[in-house]
Amino acid sequence: MDIQIYTLRGCGSCTKIKELLARIGVQYTENRVGVDISKDDFLAKYPDISGYPQMVVDGVLVGGLMDSVKFFVENKMVSSKKS
Repeated sequence: MDIQIYTLRGCGSCTKIKELLARIGVQYTENRVGVDISKDDFLAKYPDISGYPQMVVDGVLVGGLMDSVKFFVENKMVSSKKS
């Protein structure tokens, strides 16, 4: 599974998605918008994006933090039950 995340510096939700990915042991590539990819190039690739982070799995845009959590729950990579 190829996971790419697009983040911005100083973004609290971006930090949370990286913590989640580390906690569940999933390898990913971080692309910092404005550093690794220009904002214009990112928006040309994903024109309907309005916030960060954004996660792309195997070339398919999953979405932001909550959409990413939902993806992991639906794919049984994390549990939605509290322990």
